[in-house]
Amino acid sequence: MAFDKDNIIDQLKDASITDLNDLVKSIEDEFGVSAAAPVAAAGAAGGDAATKDSYDVELTESGDQKVKAIKAIRDITGLGLKDAKGLVDKVPSVIKEGVSEDEANEIKEKLEAVGGTVTLK
Repeated sequence: MAFDKDNIIDQLKDASITDLNDLVKSIEDEFGVSAAAPVAAAGAAGGDAATKDSYDVELTESGDQKVKAIKAIRDITGLGLKDAKGLVDKVPSVIKEGVSEDEANEIKEKLEAVGGTVTLK
């Protein structure tokens, strides 16, 4: 039996959506394949936000509790009082660079708890 590509294409043109759906399911079952798009190809269309693995935590606004913000920054970074005060006074300022998403969110929560506004980049 010869493979007649043109005949198959003509039959597909005349088929209904339901028939085509059944055909796809049958081919998947018969050959053990999936017609779903690969995850990597779908992720590439979403941009590089999905693949971002390190973040910079930036204090964009220190809020009205500057003393508490300074203490939080000292706790987070291990900086001295003068350096931590400098970061709070000169917003926007990067608090930490290249941290994981979990650590970035933890830092963000700590600074927002003392009235600061934080952006993850």
